[in-house]
Amino acid sequence: PSVDPRFKFVKSFFLPVPQGYVHETRLASFGNEHRKAFYYYNNAITDKNFGKATTKLVPGRKFRVRVFKQIVDGTTTSEERLSFLKTQNAILVGAQGASLVFEQKREDLPKGFWYCSFDKKETLWEDAGGHHRVPYVSRYSGGGWDFDLGHVESVWLDNDCLLCFCDCD
Repeated sequence: PSVDPRFKFVKSFFLPVPQGYVHETRLASFGNEHRKAFYYYNNAITDKNFGKATTKLVPGRKFRVRVFKQIVDGTTTSEERLSFLKTQNAILVGAQGASLVFEQKREDLPKGFWYCSFDKKETLWEDAGGHHRVPYVSRYSGGGWDFDLGHVESVWLDNDCLLCFCDCD
């Protein structure tokens, strides 16, 4: 993978898709099990809204997830972030990937950041205002969590990290 000076590697971990995982109902089952663990849980994160993921996860598939933090002052666009993920040979998994990270590896994520799980714009849910929404989990400096949505059309700040899913070597 190539290096982009705007993004700094933070850490990596392995993430298996568990046995019993069902892509078509993942977000409903995740919400039923974990909703109360979040300070805020966006009700638009549903299987209907995010069912068109570029990569549908299947039980037994293993990923190496690398976390990257933007290190430039100011902002980056979603297009710049997607281009960076492409240079890393990332697999785009959207909301389902973010839910697995929370479920299995949340304690491995540093506090005080958003962790975005991108997908192609055309697969992301479009809200009533015409904005395509990017799922993320955020971990407050005090340790609390949100599961929410950013906008593809907005810029991203330097506290927004990228979850980069790659097949295990």
